[in-house]
Amino acid sequence: MKLILIQPGYFSHLLKDDPVRPHLSENFRLSGNRLCLALVCGNIKQAAVCVALTCKVPKNEIELERFSAGSQGDKNPIAIFYTIWSYKKGFGRKILFEAVKWLSTNKTHVKRIVTLSPKNNVARNFHTKNGAIELSVNKDSVNFEYLIEHR
Repeated sequence: MKLILIQPGYFSHLLKDDPVRPHLSENFRLSGNRLCLALVCGNIKQAAVCVALTCKVPKNEIELERFSAGSQGDKNPIAIFYTIWSYKKGFGRKILFEAVKWLSTNKTHVKRIVTLSPKNNVARNFHTKNGAIELSVNKDSVNFEYLIEHR
Protein backbone atom coordinates (compact mmCIF):
# COMPACT_ATOMS: atom_id res chain seq x y z
CA MET A 1 0.00 0.00 0.00
CA LYS A 2 1.34 3.42 -0.91
CA LEU A 3 0.30 7.04 -0.83
CA ILE A 4 0.68 8.83 -4.14
CA LEU A 5 0.46 12.44 -5.21
CA ILE A 6 -2.28 12.71 -7.84
CA GLN A 7 -1.22 14.61 -10.94
CA PRO A 8 -2.98 15.37 -14.24
CA GLY A 9 -3.17 12.03 -16.07
CA TYR A 10 -1.77 10.12 -13.09
CA PHE A 11 -4.65 8.78 -10.97
CA SER A 12 -6.54 12.03 -11.63
CA HIS A 13 -9.51 9.94 -12.86
CA LEU A 14 -10.22 9.26 -9.16
CA LEU A 15 -11.23 12.89 -8.65
CA LYS A 16 -14.52 12.31 -10.47
CA ASP A 17 -15.52 9.89 -7.68
CA ASP A 18 -15.59 12.61 -4.99
CA PRO A 19 -18.97 12.34 -3.22
CA VAL A 20 -18.49 15.51 -1.14
CA ARG A 21 -17.54 18.12 -3.76
CA PRO A 22 -18.06 16.47 -7.17
CA HIS A 23 -18.49 19.86 -8.88
CA LEU A 24 -14.86 20.92 -8.29
CA SER A 25 -12.75 20.48 -11.41
CA GLU A 26 -9.47 18.62 -11.71
CA ASN A 27 -7.85 21.94 -12.61
CA PHE A 28 -9.09 23.52 -9.37
CA ARG A 29 -7.92 20.58 -7.26
CA LEU A 30 -4.44 20.40 -8.79
CA SER A 31 -3.62 24.10 -9.18
CA GLY A 32 -2.74 26.96 -6.91
CA ASN A 33 -1.71 25.68 -3.52
CA ARG A 34 -3.94 22.60 -3.78
CA LEU A 35 -3.05 18.93 -4.07
CA CYS A 36 -4.69 15.53 -3.90
CA LEU A 37 -3.38 12.25 -2.57
CA ALA A 38 -4.56 8.71 -3.16
CA LEU A 39 -3.99 5.53 -1.19
CA VAL A 40 -3.49 2.61 -3.59
CA CYS A 41 -2.53 -1.02 -3.38
CA GLY A 42 -0.98 -1.87 -6.74
CA ASN A 43 -3.38 -0.08 -9.05
CA ILE A 44 -6.39 -0.69 -6.79
CA LYS A 45 -7.81 2.52 -5.36
CA GLN A 46 -8.49 2.58 -1.63
CA ALA A 47 -9.10 6.25 -0.75
CA ALA A 48 -8.41 9.85 -1.79
CA VAL A 49 -8.12 13.23 -0.10
CA CYS A 50 -7.89 16.79 -1.43
CA VAL A 51 -5.94 19.43 0.49
CA ALA A 52 -5.47 23.18 0.10
CA LEU A 53 -2.59 25.07 1.71
CA THR A 54 -3.83 28.37 3.09
CA CYS A 55 -2.93 31.23 5.40
CA LYS A 56 -6.46 31.46 6.88
CA VAL A 57 -9.22 28.98 7.73
CA PRO A 58 -11.94 29.14 5.04
CA LYS A 59 -15.64 28.96 5.86
CA ASN A 60 -16.76 28.13 2.31
CA GLU A 61 -15.47 27.15 -1.14
CA ILE A 62 -15.08 30.78 -2.25
CA GLU A 63 -12.70 31.45 0.64
CA LEU A 64 -11.00 28.11 0.04
CA GLU A 65 -10.19 29.19 -3.50
CA ARG A 66 -9.14 32.70 -2.49
CA PHE A 67 -6.98 31.60 0.46
CA SER A 68 -5.19 28.91 -1.57
CA ALA A 69 -4.57 30.94 -4.74
CA GLY A 70 -1.24 32.48 -5.64
CA SER A 71 2.33 31.39 -5.22
CA GLN A 72 2.80 31.55 -1.45
CA GLY A 73 2.26 27.81 -0.80
CA ASP A 74 5.48 27.41 1.13
CA LYS A 75 4.33 30.17 3.48
CA ASN A 76 0.80 28.87 4.01
CA PRO A 77 0.88 27.07 7.36
CA ILE A 78 -2.65 25.59 7.31
CA ALA A 79 -3.55 22.40 5.44
CA ILE A 80 -7.28 22.38 4.72
CA PHE A 81 -8.68 18.90 4.11
CA TYR A 82 -11.72 19.83 2.05
CA THR A 83 -12.79 16.43 0.81
CA ILE A 84 -11.98 12.84 1.65
CA TRP A 85 -13.49 9.57 0.46
CA SER A 86 -12.75 5.89 0.53
CA TYR A 87 -13.65 2.92 -1.60
CA LYS A 88 -13.42 0.45 1.28
CA LYS A 89 -14.41 0.72 4.93
CA GLY A 90 -11.63 1.99 7.18
CA PHE A 91 -9.52 3.56 4.45
CA GLY A 92 -10.86 7.10 5.00
CA ARG A 93 -9.21 7.05 8.42
CA LYS A 94 -6.07 5.48 7.01
CA ILE A 95 -5.60 8.08 4.27
CA LEU A 96 -6.31 10.89 6.72
CA PHE A 97 -3.38 9.93 8.91
CA GLU A 98 -1.13 8.96 5.98
CA ALA A 99 -1.77 12.40 4.45
CA VAL A 100 -0.82 14.09 7.73
CA LYS A 101 2.46 12.11 7.72
CA TRP A 102 3.06 13.01 4.07
CA LEU A 103 2.54 16.69 4.82
CA SER A 104 4.94 16.57 7.78
CA THR A 105 7.64 15.24 5.45
CA ASN A 106 6.87 17.12 2.22
CA LYS A 107 5.33 20.38 3.44
CA THR A 108 7.25 21.01 6.64
CA HIS A 109 5.92 24.58 6.97
CA VAL A 110 2.40 23.23 7.69
CA LYS A 111 1.55 23.78 11.36
CA ARG A 112 -2.21 23.13 11.39
CA ILE A 113 -4.57 20.54 9.93
CA VAL A 114 -8.13 21.85 9.56
CA THR A 115 -11.13 20.61 7.59
CA LEU A 116 -13.76 22.36 5.53
CA SER A 117 -16.51 19.84 6.16
CA PRO A 118 -20.16 19.70 5.22
CA LYS A 119 -22.67 20.25 8.02
CA ASN A 120 -23.82 16.68 8.53
CA ASN A 121 -23.51 13.89 11.06
CA VAL A 122 -21.37 11.72 8.79
CA ALA A 123 -18.60 14.36 8.72
CA ARG A 124 -19.01 15.19 12.41
CA ASN A 125 -18.85 11.54 13.48
CA PHE A 126 -15.89 10.79 11.21
CA HIS A 127 -13.75 13.69 12.40
CA THR A 128 -14.58 13.55 16.11
CA LYS A 129 -14.09 9.77 16.14
CA ASN A 130 -10.64 10.33 14.63
CA GLY A 131 -9.61 12.89 17.25
CA ALA A 132 -10.51 16.25 15.75
CA ILE A 133 -12.02 19.09 17.73
CA GLU A 134 -14.78 21.32 16.42
CA LEU A 135 -13.17 24.63 15.58
CA SER A 136 -16.13 26.57 14.16
CA VAL A 137 -19.63 26.10 12.81
CA ASN A 138 -20.32 28.25 9.76
CA LYS A 139 -23.37 28.92 7.62
CA ASP A 140 -22.72 26.01 5.24
CA SER A 141 -19.76 24.17 6.76
CA VAL A 142 -17.95 23.07 9.90
CA ASN A 143 -14.23 23.36 10.54
CA PHE A 144 -12.62 20.59 12.57
CA GLU A 145 -8.99 20.74 13.67
CA TYR A 146 -6.56 17.89 14.18
CA LEU A 147 -3.89 18.78 16.69
CA ILE A 148 -0.45 17.87 15.45
CA GLU A 149 2.89 17.98 17.18
CA HIS A 150 4.84 21.06 16.18
CA ARG A 151 8.17 20.31 14.65
